[in-house]
Amino acid sequence: MQSQHAAQRPPHSSSDGPVVDVEQAEAALAEHYPRLVRLAYLLLPPGTGRSRRVLTAHALAQRALPRGRTAAPVIPAQSAEAPQAAPSPGRDGDPGYALVRLQVVRTALRAGGPLRRTLLSPPLPRVWGLRLHPRSGGADELALDQRLSALSGPARAAYVLRGLERLADEDVRKVLTDAGVADAAAALGEADGVPAEYRLLDSPEFDPCSLQARPTDLLRRRRYLKAALTAGCALVVCGALLGLPGDGWGPDGAAAPPYARNPAAQAALDPARLTRVPPAAWKTSARTDFSVWPARGDLTGDTDLLRRALAVWARPGERVQASATPGTPSGGPAGPPQLLYAGTVDSARVVILHDGLRIARYAEPKGGARGAVLDLARVDGAGRAGASAVVLSRVDGNVRYLTAPWVREARRRDLREPDTDATDLTLADGVTSPLASPALRAGSCTSWNVLELTDETGTRLMTDLAELVPARLTAGRPGATGKTSGAKALRAAWAPFACSLASVRSAGVRSVNTWAFAEQPLPDGGAGPADWVCTRAETWRGGGTRVLAQFHTPGGPFGTVVAKAEDVPQCGAREPRVLAGVLWKSPAGTWYLLAAGSRGTTSVTAKGGVEGTAQGNLLTVEAERGAQADLVGTLKDGGSLTGLG
Repeated sequence: MQSQHAAQRPPHSSSDGPVVDVEQAEAALAEHYPRLVRLAYLLLPPGTGRSRRVLTAHALAQRALPRGRTAAPVIPAQSAEAPQAAPSPGRDGDPGYALVRLQVVRTALRAGGPLRRTLLSPPLPRVWGLRLHPRSGGADELALDQRLSALSGPARAAYVLRGLERLADEDVRKVLTDAGVADAAAALGEADGVPAEYRLLDSPEFDPCSLQARPTDLLRRRRYLKAALTAGCALVVCGALLGLPGDGWGPDGAAAPPYARNPAAQAALDPARLTRVPPAAWKTSARTDFSVWPARGDLTGDTDLLRRALAVWARPGERVQASATPGTPSGGPAGPPQLLYAGTVDSARVVILHDGLRIARYAEPKGGARGAVLDLARVDGAGRAGASAVVLSRVDGNVRYLTAPWVREARRRDLREPDTDATDLTLADGVTSPLASPALRAGSCTSWNVLELTDETGTRLMTDLAELVPARLTAGRPGATGKTSGAKALRAAWAPFACSLASVRSAGVRSVNTWAFAEQPLPDGGAGPADWVCTRAETWRGGGTRVLAQFHTPGGPFGTVVAKAEDVPQCGAREPRVLAGVLWKSPAGTWYLLAAGSRGTTSVTAKGGVEGTAQGNLLTVEAERGAQADLVGTLKDGGSLTGLG
């Protein structure tokens, strides 16, 4: 919902404003250049590619200077009721800024048209030998960019003027009308369909002045230079124009040109050399991991699709949306990889490949040549549990999985409702029916859906953490974890703590274990003992492990995170012990420091803002609100244990 502004202004035409000379407009342009370039970048259609979009945004901002004295529109630089941060000094009420902003909006809308989008070539900024693009943002920025790309140019401009420039709807309508929009009211109405996440417009994702640089293809540039010296500039230009692909896929699809041609590199990209495992190989193999998955899907014989997938993996082009989990190498395969899946999933053609170290997922839309996606995830050392499933697609908040050939049944279970029966999912050639994913959900956590898989060895829980391979959920003392299945185990182990999984999304997580390491009676008539739980997320790369200590009072819907740490051995198989504390207010209104250590703790001592010692693994000491203390525990073997975090 857009912001509502009480201030009402009478309408003006652009000719009613003050006269601005070229020097004043140039001063406004120089002072607010980053803001104007960001505005142009947000208004341009994303389909032009990020590097070209950056250059075009700079060109539009630099071409916004008037040729002579011009009347500026009577529109403030920002609404009087800005919902977010204060404007930069000097922009509010500056007629020079209002004039160049109007020119940027006008030319950006024209550049986004169907004809100008292909013909516009920004004459001012040129970068040879480099591809420039803004720094990558998070999932929220990507989702907003996709929503804005679905809007018309005027509606996108209305949204950006509201959020970035913080203009009232009346002023937005005035700017759009002066920029040549025929129906500004319709543009405002269309913009209402996008959530008002205006803070994201200030993200580095949309900052074309803070850029990352990558080289273009060096060998291709060298060949072009030699051709230019021998055949002449005119022949090179004509040949390049004739050789450009249209809207259809070329042999290598959205891949960049090859860097080198050698036998090993070419063999790795040859669809005919893909490894294809027989369907029943897993039944007799000593290994149960991705290496024994058969090739499945209705497009395993589509050589052109497989060639595009391999080429994009080796050389993702500028228009490919590529991602990799932390610690995953992003280069192409060293040799011919293994084909796990090639088929049609929802509205896309999907290919899943495995090179022994990584899983690669390539997807392209069925109806066009734009929008190719490449995802990479590290899976070295995956066993039967880690190789149970791979994400095939995410559409409208739902996720489909490709399951291992040994999986017999698949169900959906809500960790927040452990007493509710799990819902059966259909399995068609290993592909599950869609289920709602908690991975990219915004707002409050009222549910957490997981995938429950059953094979001949038992039942496992897997959760989507916004990555290619789901993470396995376990419960129990580190080094002796058990399978978390059944309502009783779920209620005790995960129900109050499921929502804490959101803190380890997109971190390359392999498995998450929750361990109830202590129970503590509550003072002053507290109802029943409270639970102390330690949650540890292990990663595929080994480093980056995350540990949370949580405190859960009886009847509470959620556990409270009281301590957290990263890359520590506590709460893990190497050091299965932990110590944590929390300030808690009793029903009588008294504040207490409650602390608990794991089994083997013989005493707990608090120092600093709270002083006290207790024998055993539990400590209860009266404290002041907001007090801070350092915790130290003594172990049976004479060692010591410090508080987590």
